[in-house]
Amino acid sequence: MNEFFANAAFAGVSVSLISYMIGVYLKKKLNVGLFNPLLISIAVTIIFLVLAHIDYDAYNEGARYLSWLLTPATVCLAIPLYEEFELLKSNVRAVMCGIISGVLTSLITILVLALFFGLTHEEYVTLLPKSITTAIGMGVSEELGGYVTITVAVIIITGVIGNILAEFICKIFRIEEPIAKGIAIGSAAHAIGTAKAMEIGEVEGAMSSLSIAVAGILTVVGASVFAHFI
Repeated sequence: MNEFFANAAFAGVSVSLISYMIGVYLKKKLNVGLFNPLLISIAVTIIFLVLAHIDYDAYNEGARYLSWLLTPATVCLAIPLYEEFELLKSNVRAVMCGIISGVLTSLITILVLALFFGLTHEEYVTLLPKSITTAIGMGVSEELGGYVTITVAVIIITGVIGNILAEFICKIFRIEEPIAKGIAIGSAAHAIGTAKAMEIGEVEGAMSSLSIAVAGILTVVGASVFAHFI
């Protein structure tokens, strides 16, 4: 089986897509927040690889093609932003203040928790990019000397949690303004959270898309500064 996956160009891609389709089906069928398609696809893929005794490297020979699409997919999030550009221009100060607040909250939270739990420098910088998209977060972690593979896992977990809890948290804190919702979700849960923002509404999706780009840039700068604190 390992040899088949290593030689079959799209075997890994097929497993990944089928796993995600299962996740989407369960989400629509059961309508339960915890049944996040991405979370389910990860679980199904892992279970399949373990039961079939397939090495990750063999699986990744085909699955890696999906990784190449990550950056173009992130760029495509600019489309809803373009459609709501006039709304952005009329609220640019509030939008920027919201995104900056989100980035600082993320970095300060990681710093406080790292000091509390006594994390090493490498462990600390690994967590700093947790709230930005994987395409940017991997580079930040590598540049600062963190563990890139763990960074990827943390980013995905952060996004999934944000996707699941976004609407619930907005209801608890009575956040009803679409722009505020989008900025909060995008700044905290990057692209995975943005998928939920787009489900909520067009304005939420557009503002969340903007937050991904701006929060990514600000985190690159902010993380390089915060990295010196531990």
